[in-house]
Amino acid sequence: MPELPEVETTVRGLTPALHGQRIARVQLRRPDLRRAMPVDLGQRLTGATVTALGRRAKYGLIDTDRGDTMIFHLGMSGRWRIDPSELLTHDHLVIETEAGRRLALNDARRFGSVDLMPTADVGAWPPFAALGPEPLGPHFTADHLRQVLAGRVASIKLLLLDQRIVAGLGNIYVCEALHESRISPKRSGGSLTRPQLQRLVAAVHGVLESAIEAGGSTLRDYVQPDGELGYFSKQFKVYGREGEPCDCGGTVARYAEGGRSTFWCPKCQK
Repeated sequence: MPELPEVETTVRGLTPALHGQRIARVQLRRPDLRRAMPVDLGQRLTGATVTALGRRAKYGLIDTDRGDTMIFHLGMSGRWRIDPSELLTHDHLVIETEAGRRLALNDARRFGSVDLMPTADVGAWPPFAALGPEPLGPHFTADHLRQVLAGRVASIKLLLLDQRIVAGLGNIYVCEALHESRISPKRSGGSLTRPQLQRLVAAVHGVLESAIEAGGSTLRDYVQPDGELGYFSKQFKVYGREGEPCDCGGTVARYAEGGRSTFWCPKCQK
């Protein structure tokens, strides 16, 4: 599933084609993805000008001058295609601008979603209402983690995947950040010291920023809007590397927890 860096990369790729542009035509080529798309999507977007693009957790946001925000989720296989020469079977939503740009939301598995909300109410939208701070934002700090993790006996790995604690972190980047900070994913959240939490916050920042710079991680279907692959997977230190050597001289191991595989180095992560 595309994670935060992939969504951020997608939003940045869409921005030059959409920001400040007036939407001339919207085509819904099917009525639903994971759930029904808004029946009035075309009516509310056609003729509107895109005023901003952004991201919240793993959702992309497209604001218009009519006070609406289109919220999209890429699901398992979703991707935006910019100026495709022809439309494909799984291009389910097509947006055309007055400047002649065409953007197609392609989702072969249809696990993604498209919603439309008044911009003023986006923060109260149920999937957003209980989200924690953005991991790249100013409120994701060691003090925040110390407060929300106090007394927690669950593993730090599972707690970082809890969207109420921090929004948008997924399995790949949690594994990589815990390795970067040399913290065992099995440690209880409440047992981490302030210096460890400071290292963890810095590691989350560094891993996410490196992944965004590399265009995300290409796993299965993900590519950037311009068709380029994401290359951060070539920089993985532990994810998907069970049995391979760690930089410290140890060996990367794997275990299952919460229905997900956790990759880590027992030698350097304590």
